[in-house]
Amino acid sequence: MIEDKNWYKLDVPEVISGLNTGRDGLKSQEAKRRFAEFGPNELVEKHKISPWAIFFEQFKNFLIIILLIAAVLSAFLGEVADAIVIFVIVVFAAGLGFIQEYRAERAMDALKRMASPLATVIREGKEIELPSRELVPGDIILLQTGDSIPADSRVIEAVNLKLSEAALTGESEPVEKNIVPLPDASAVGDRKNMVYMGTSVAYGRGTGVVTSTGMATEFGKIAAMLQDVEEEKTPLQVNLDKVGKWIAIAALSLTFALAVVGVFRGHSLIEMFIWAVSLAVAAVPEALPAVVTISLAIGVQRMVKRHALVRKLPAVETLGCTTVICSDKTGTLTQDQMTVRKIYTDGNSMEVSGVGYEPKGNFLLEGKAIEALKNANVEMLLRIGDLCNDSHLVLEEEEKRWLIKGDPTEGALLVAAAKAGLVHEEERRRYPRVSEIPFSSETKMMTTVHRVDGSRHVAYSKGAPEIILEHCQNVYQSGQVIALAMPEKEKLLGAAQSMASEGLRVLGLAYKPIAKEGEAVDRELIFVGMVGMIDPPRPEVKEAIKVCKAAGIKSVMITGDHKLTAMAIARELGLFNNGLALTGAELDNLNEKEFEDVVEKVEVYARVSPAHKLRVVEALAKKGHVVAMTGDGVNDAPALKKADIGIAMGISGTDVSKEAADMVLTDDNFASIVAAVEEGRGLYDNIKKYLMYLLS
Repeated sequence: MIEDKNWYKLDVPEVISGLNTGRDGLKSQEAKRRFAEFGPNELVEKHKISPWAIFFEQFKNFLIIILLIAAVLSAFLGEVADAIVIFVIVVFAAGLGFIQEYRAERAMDALKRMASPLATVIREGKEIELPSRELVPGDIILLQTGDSIPADSRVIEAVNLKLSEAALTGESEPVEKNIVPLPDASAVGDRKNMVYMGTSVAYGRGTGVVTSTGMATEFGKIAAMLQDVEEEKTPLQVNLDKVGKWIAIAALSLTFALAVVGVFRGHSLIEMFIWAVSLAVAAVPEALPAVVTISLAIGVQRMVKRHALVRKLPAVETLGCTTVICSDKTGTLTQDQMTVRKIYTDGNSMEVSGVGYEPKGNFLLEGKAIEALKNANVEMLLRIGDLCNDSHLVLEEEEKRWLIKGDPTEGALLVAAAKAGLVHEEERRRYPRVSEIPFSSETKMMTTVHRVDGSRHVAYSKGAPEIILEHCQNVYQSGQVIALAMPEKEKLLGAAQSMASEGLRVLGLAYKPIAKEGEAVDRELIFVGMVGMIDPPRPEVKEAIKVCKAAGIKSVMITGDHKLTAMAIARELGLFNNGLALTGAELDNLNEKEFEDVVEKVEVYARVSPAHKLRVVEALAKKGHVVAMTGDGVNDAPALKKADIGIAMGISGTDVSKEAADMVLTDDNFASIVAAVEEGRGLYDNIKKYLMYLLS
């Protein structure tokens, strides 16, 4: 029996031993035995609801039951036309509800589609391809660029291996993987030696040993949560149920009292019974479901024009009652476009204006714009970033927007160089690349060698500042090369830490003239400076958050990103003021009572898991809040389904998140949520006014 362990804490030999396997993989007989023990590597639906069950569920609404009784009584009294009208209204309302709920049940199907159909496995020393459902713990799998990960696995070999884990963790950039064991408990997004089902290889290659399959995987846990989550009734549904009960009680009480009075005044019992039934039918507002449905449908049409696509009609009204919006960071509050914000060189810190990939912006020193290419240090820094680079900046003609083909971090360097006036294609022709040392997890730096003036060569390097500085003997200052003394090195490391504390991702850049053939190109470098970059906030979101505050709606950021980055963006947006910021690990240390006491004070959650998001929604609901939750990844699906209104991203969102959500944003923009809330409030007021008119 294989025990369930924290495999990321163990070194490779311990993992292989613990899983009773080897580098040559499992023997066929042992694989069959484990398949019988662990079952197929696939997601299982606990209880699939039949279409008929969903349809009959629609008739449990109290107002619908009253209308059905009214239809039967109308037919009994000979009012056939009234009975038919009421019955058509009931079927229309129930049919609409059925269509919405039937579509909502497809989230599990979308989750299953994300699983890899095939896997490359080593068994008995031979490389074979087999259906991923046949994988078992202990199987050795091969990972290549473009592969979908078929099962949760511990990495045992990694060559420049990077994975795209956005769907699972919310991490916007590819995550570098290695084989180094982690000493402490880590969140899923921090486990650099594990790969998970449903993610994909963005770069490099590697080998993994399967640790979990099927419902035991992180994907499987999300599937289980998704199925366990019970969707709450919307405020409108709750209120209509209350209205239905109130109308029924009032109508029956009144008609019974009047019937009794009529009998005492000499009318026959049968006459008064027919009269009472007629009065009860007349008191029932049979047009209410139709009016509500039509009002909601009109609201849906209005919201489409404001970039909000509603999948479930009651969600329109729920928006109007929302008191808390829990929003993902990347792509919703931010542009999802890495942008260089700061440059540090020659002892000076400079700001770079402009957002996103559009090559427009200024270089500001002490608040004043400078001509970047007239500063020798800035020009050298930007040229290194432009040439030690494998990305391309392209203009999409149809939508007139700039895009990056390649790594977003490298793209940010290209855009910064373009803002200064360096043209990438011209620079590559002027300084053609002759060789390179690609980025690797071991070196944590990339170096390219370029020909200068036809014969001379120069090496350009970029990487983590501390790593680049380790390889530097000199520093470039005021256009001169001088020795890099220890005090200067410490000053540079302090500047790097200061930039990182602002939530910036920091890269160091250096160069080296190559004097002779065969010389080491990534040693004895000349340090030039550093760039700090971040995924900047959307400019319209800051105003939208102000509107939310004015309307009494609290905005909360929930992200898989690091705490410092999340706090920096939240401050810039005006979302993080005097509140709290919690990580998933800190949230785990709070019991239910402690968390409920502080939940209304927390404004930022970072490095969170799907279970954490679900816990946040539940805690806010216990405090009486109507919660809107946004998300785009598989990890968001349980919380999207649990929230009063789940809002998925239309551009960056996975099929799983869209199927679990009530509403989809066609532009992935937080400001569109605020516009939709405005429509929802207007709609809620209209329905309330009609109801008061109808009852009067």
